Amino acid sequence: MGKDKTKSGPLAQRPDNSAFKQQRLPAWSPMLTANTVLPFFYFMTLICLLLGVWLLLTVQSTQELKLDYTDAGDCKVCYETRLNASNAAQACSCTKEFQLKKTFKGDVFFYYGLRNFHQNLRRYMDSRDDAQMVGRKKSLKTPSSYCQPFANDPDGRPIAPCGAVANSIFNDSFTLTYHGSSGSTIPVPLLRKGITWYTDKNIKYRNPTTENLTLAQVFNGTTKPPFWQKPVYDLDLLDPNNNGFINDDLIVWMREAAFPNFKKLYGVLNRMNKPFTNGLPAGNYTVKISYNFPAQYFRGRKEVVLSTLTWFGGQNYFLPIAYLVTSGLTLLLAIMLTVVWWKFGKNGKNMEE
Repeated sequence: MGKDKTKSGPLAQRPDNSAFKQQRLPAWSPMLTANTVLPFFYFMTLICLLLGVWLLLTVQSTQELKLDYTDAGDCKVCYETRLNASNAAQACSCTKEFQLKKTFKGDVFFYYGLRNFHQNLRRYMDSRDDAQMVGRKKSLKTPSSYCQPFANDPDGRPIAPCGAVANSIFNDSFTLTYHGSSGSTIPVPLLRKGITWYTDKNIKYRNPTTENLTLAQVFNGTTKPPFWQKPVYDLDLLDPNNNGFINDDLIVWMREAAFPNFKKLYGVLNRMNKPFTNGLPAGNYTVKISYNFPAQYFRGRKEVVLSTLTWFGGQNYFLPIAYLVTSGLTLLLAIMLTVVWWKFGKNGKNMEE
């Protein structure tokens, strides 16, 4: 019999003697010279400059109006009423008048905005029960410990939905009115459904199965969050299919904002009827506010935002400014390198030593 040539001992750990496993494959090692580096810097400057100007012009084509109503006009009465927590159940409304000097063409989006409200705190973001929000009956009656202290009421009844995120839902409501040139008053129709992400509405948030029971019966034995005025199964009196954990306003609020100053979608202009077929016409408007959300406890501000959108989104100047600043810094660096090369390295004498 022949001798066994199988490797053993330390030789068995060695990789095969191939070009790939021994890393002897041919490689490209570029020689970085002024003739190759400097044109690249100028080219990147031009690209960033063009992108920045293009995005800046795109953002400027959007139209946006912000109205701070925290303590403005007759809203100051409501602001002072909400200073006392015992008046939380007391109804209060106010109005805010404004004028559009130019027509907001196309689709117009109605947002509510908050300033200095930190939805990005870790303890706040964790204070929720996703299993409960997806419709699991076990979690409905036994909320997660992460929801504390908003898991059960003083009588021990489970809270649905539980947690600090749901408890702090923004509950101001708005009615927008257009004052026509003939003196007529026309309510501005807003689409209040379909404002959520598809995955949120159809996958992430589901109501418990009813099994021939009404939604109120399904939630029997639970109670509403402490700061809520209505139970979760009765949020929308006009549309019974917009109640429970699949309520559009609740879903929009439950998607936490990354920054303390943010806006969330409240509705979209319904352009089916005149005079709103082309957008919001120029003229005088009044927004009636059902003032419920207290902002003074976190030293915040509340506002209404009307905005049009482009393919790039809303009026956000961060990315175009970032491109323009990058192009400026790249150009400055390119000029400095060009000067240094022209003065010290063009003839190559400085490389002799």
